Amino acid sequence: MRKYIATLMLLFWYSLHSYSQNNITAFLLPSELKKDANAIVRENYLEINLEATDRMVVKQRRIITVLNKLGNKHVNAVEGYDNDTKITELSAKVYDAFGKEIKKYSKKKFTDVSAVDGVSLYSDSRVKYLNYTPTSYPYTVVFESEYKTSSTGFIPKWFPQESFYVSIQKSEYKINNPNNFDLRIKKKNFEGYPIKSLSDNQVHYIAENMPAVKYERNSIYLTEIAPELLVALNKFTLKGVSGNATNWKEFGKWMNDKLLFGKTALPPTTVAKIKSLVNGLDNDIAKAKKIYEFVQDKTRYISVQIGIGGWEPIPASEVDKMGYGDCKGLTNYTKALFDAAGITSYYTLVYAKEKQNIDKEFSSLQGNHVILNIPNEGKDVWLECTSQSMPFGFIGDFTDDRDVLVITPEGGVIKHTDVFKNEDNLQVTKAKVTLSEAGDVNATVQVKSTGIQYDHKYAIANQPKEDIEKHYKSNIWDYNNNLELTSFQFENDKDNVTFKEDLEVEIKDYASITENELLFRVNIFNRITSVPKRYRKRNLPLKINRGFKDIEEYTITFPNGYAIDQLPPKYEIDNKFGTYTMEIKKIDDHTIAYHRSLLIKDGLFPKEDYKAYRKFRKNIAKRENLRIALQKQQ
Repeated sequence: MRKYIATLMLLFWYSLHSYSQNNITAFLLPSELKKDANAIVRENYLEINLEATDRMVVKQRRIITVLNKLGNKHVNAVEGYDNDTKITELSAKVYDAFGKEIKKYSKKKFTDVSAVDGVSLYSDSRVKYLNYTPTSYPYTVVFESEYKTSSTGFIPKWFPQESFYVSIQKSEYKINNPNNFDLRIKKKNFEGYPIKSLSDNQVHYIAENMPAVKYERNSIYLTEIAPELLVALNKFTLKGVSGNATNWKEFGKWMNDKLLFGKTALPPTTVAKIKSLVNGLDNDIAKAKKIYEFVQDKTRYISVQIGIGGWEPIPASEVDKMGYGDCKGLTNYTKALFDAAGITSYYTLVYAKEKQNIDKEFSSLQGNHVILNIPNEGKDVWLECTSQSMPFGFIGDFTDDRDVLVITPEGGVIKHTDVFKNEDNLQVTKAKVTLSEAGDVNATVQVKSTGIQYDHKYAIANQPKEDIEKHYKSNIWDYNNNLELTSFQFENDKDNVTFKEDLEVEIKDYASITENELLFRVNIFNRITSVPKRYRKRNLPLKINRGFKDIEEYTITFPNGYAIDQLPPKYEIDNKFGTYTMEIKKIDDHTIAYHRSLLIKDGLFPKEDYKAYRKFRKNIAKRENLRIALQKQQ
């Protein structure tokens, strides 16, 4: 038996040793890199060759071991191409845990798809990606690629940490610049990371043995703490259009003159129509509002990913004719209409969705969206031109509170979009509630919302009846069993950016009934009971991304034959995270008034504060579940 075991061990060692010679086996990976990791980047080598201001070659060799199914998304064996960018080399090999090759892919075996989503009209951008379905874990992918492009405006950046739950054994970044073109670089968050410069006169960095960073809720983005290297050429080319920019003013001037100039011409009939539309209005903001509503009625959004790298808008005359456009086209069209009415406005680059600033210290091709800026005596007006329903001058959480680049004829200017702070994001709920002897609830409810809370709600008014009912029963009030929405009416006040919901609600068997009492939870319509996840050891700072304020005011009438013996005392919390007040007062023998106010403040706090914040939310959740007993009178 011992001889048999020894033979198996010898065969295992021989197998392991044989395949480990190519360094692909997964068994010899350091334990510290496996901790909290779904995937391990064994090697990521990126080499950029700047052959000319209009010619760049990018090579990559990437070896990644995927430890489990959550790591599949980190393979990143993908390369894009278009009419300006050609893939010259593309291959991949897949190895099992022992380092044995199990699959091989040539360029033609990669899946080829459009690089844009289903709302795009047309596009010349495509991607080739590895479409591999693993049968066991761990497995390793060796991916190699090379592409050539005439556009040097986008030089790939270096972000070695890559993602949460991914550890890095080796990541290397190198730029070959034989002609000594003027380069600008910016290093972010390098301190405290195992990063070395391998050359005094070249951009050449290496990072080794970076453990995985574990995601923690209520925290900052990885990009805020992980190392990043940005690189840009002072003289560059974008789809055959040359540029020269060392700062944002120069970049904005280039963009205005090369990409936007001549794109705002309109047919004379449209110019006449716009002048007639605003005739009699006495100020530019009133005129702009009228034109904005005209654009919303006339156009619709559809992605058009062509032109100069997706950066050049289609002419305003085309949008006027077709009635559609992407963010660039619709913004440029709205600007053209404003020009016709003598209103000053500026095309503006922004990062949309996740809150991210245009880097004010480093000019380069940045942003993923376009909005419109109207200077207004020191109080800028911002317009989202892709929405057919958003109020004039309201941009919501899609582009709020971030640095943007405003393109003027004189050059680029960094500005900051509107900020919706804490109490600005207000929801007030008032309800008249009747509790029956059978434990049923009948209520009239009115909810008013402003700020970002408005942004999250106003679209429901345009939904079909069944979706509206589902919205309340399955989403908003899913904790109330047997709830029925008997009537609803909405008022979308775009002038004041306020959304009002008037609702009639029935809830069967809401209260628990015993022989001597009715027991029910007082907060019926806005119960916030979520408690942040507990961490034994918190590693990342606490970040509350969005502050808000909720106020509840209910009058609750209960049936004859029942009375309240005792009301709970007023409860208050006030700390740096926010405030909470809950009070119940007796109005008469059969009516009580419930008042609750909750304010959560946004902010960045040290990791040591997380425990206190969790306690704050836990105490709130306890009061949100408060139940009152009505005693049956004998």
